[in-house]
Amino acid sequence: MALVRVRQHVNPLSRKYQTPTNPPDWSQIYADLGQPIHLDIGCARGRFVLSMAQIQPDWNFLGLEIREPLVDEANQCRDQLALANLHYLFCNVNNSLRPLLSSLPPGKLQRVTIQFPDPWFKKRHQKRRMVQPETVADLANYLVIGGEVFIQSDVQAVAVEMRDRFSAHPAFQKQGTTEWLTQNPLPVPTEREIATFNKGEPVYRVLFQKIATGD
Repeated sequence: MALVRVRQHVNPLSRKYQTPTNPPDWSQIYADLGQPIHLDIGCARGRFVLSMAQIQPDWNFLGLEIREPLVDEANQCRDQLALANLHYLFCNVNNSLRPLLSSLPPGKLQRVTIQFPDPWFKKRHQKRRMVQPETVADLANYLVIGGEVFIQSDVQAVAVEMRDRFSAHPAFQKQGTTEWLTQNPLPVPTEREIATFNKGEPVYRVLFQKIATGD
């Protein structure tokens, strides 16, 4: 399949993306709703979860992406492989994450990945970044106790911001004793991760676990 050409940067605050995405009927999406769910936020072309869904058929995978042509392309790839544990959804996470999470089967969201999000370097644009305090709070509300959030970026400032926002929430506990993980704990690297290492550049990674807060 030829790759779809799309703009690399999409402004989530633009008028076009202000209507929240309606959650689908998950019973029509996944063959087995009883399986744990891995949510990949900002999945781009979706190759990471495409591979994960084949490696871990006992999990359901959901990729969220704001560029609709990439979502259409990814779902076509899924259909070609007849994967009943994978779905891609077009949405703006800034306004659609909470309704989507609330619609998922309760107690099934067990793993979240946020990998190489758009850095939005200019200070006036940083409000467009994916991981906002509201994002962290929503994930804290719906991730199961013991569930994991894995974040990584090749831009240190972005990785630091994501790490600090999760660290500031009492429901999340950073794993490991080093500042950054030296190895990816998941069995599949993203395309951006591979390209970064091929250039000899560092990747900044952190794993968090959802803990009981006593509330």
